[in-house]
Amino acid sequence: MAGDPVNVNEFEELAREVLPKMNYDYYRGGAEDQYTLKENIAAFQRITFRPRVLVDVSSIDMSTSILGYKVSAPIMIAPTGMHEFAHPDGEVATARAAAASNTMMVLSFSSYKTIEEVASSNQAVRFYQLYVFKRRDITAALVQRAERNGFKAIVLTADTQRLGRRELDIKNKMVLPPFRNLEGLVSMEVDSKGGSAIEAFVTQVKDLSLNWKDIEWLRSITNLPILLKGVLTAEDARKAVEVGVEGVIVSNHGARQLDYSPATITVLEEVVQAVEGKIPVLFDGGIRRGTDVFKALALGAQAVMVGRPVVYGLAARGEAGVVRVMQMLKDELELTMALTGCPTLKDITRRHVHTERDRLRSSL
Repeated sequence: MAGDPVNVNEFEELAREVLPKMNYDYYRGGAEDQYTLKENIAAFQRITFRPRVLVDVSSIDMSTSILGYKVSAPIMIAPTGMHEFAHPDGEVATARAAAASNTMMVLSFSSYKTIEEVASSNQAVRFYQLYVFKRRDITAALVQRAERNGFKAIVLTADTQRLGRRELDIKNKMVLPPFRNLEGLVSMEVDSKGGSAIEAFVTQVKDLSLNWKDIEWLRSITNLPILLKGVLTAEDARKAVEVGVEGVIVSNHGARQLDYSPATITVLEEVVQAVEGKIPVLFDGGIRRGTDVFKALALGAQAVMVGRPVVYGLAARGEAGVVRVMQMLKDELELTMALTGCPTLKDITRRHVHTERDRLRSSL
């Protein structure tokens, strides 16, 4: 691609040009027919604005706080795995970019870099994404390392007892990377039967019995707040409040798990209404523009998480690429706030957007 990218989407083409096919396919791919993968983005495009005029927007304030920690804008870095597939500095570069962007990063369970390496790279606030293993002592060891190294919350991923069928990984015979956080804790030898070694590994080690009662167990081994990632329904949102987690993340795992699950932006409002303001709701899935960030905030999210664009920025330009991706989204959000008449995040309301459901109601 000639010239510098002018929006986040153009970083994907730069990443495709520099990455081996297996690595690029791992990042871009979704489950099965990839219907949900396409819908995560397309659903945003069906939401339009209701801008207000003659509002003083000479000063725009995007700052907010998440679990009490201040950030420059409501845009976080989502947990995405294996950043050394994108760049030799891996998650350390991403963590430094998060710090430079004055935002938070959620470190993936499947990071190349260790918890300790990421923690020592800077002093920024970060969270740790947790999967629960059949051997609970492994899970406990990871939680304790994260807490000991200054991570501020545990993000329990609830939608991945088994790995979704990611056919690009199967075709590419995806190799199992060295999950260095698990060295000495679990065997990395798997029989992939000619398919994805990652899928075989997850099937071998993950705890399929994980259920709501295990939130109490997790709370017994950590003092950190717990965010539940993977909530897509009002029923699960209410249950999350009931068991006492400190927040939920509306997510379909980047459309990499259950194909034909809903685009996350289409169920965000349902989840927000179900929690009744008792806990914060974060959002993940399909963010490619500052306008997308605004739409998610208008539908009730406290902040959004960005996954693939961060990895594409990392592949294309390293740490500087991630910083640029985050800045592009912040610049676009600031412009959207100005053009809709919202000088602060508190000014963004449900009445600033018009959804498919709104159009359906008006047609009845």
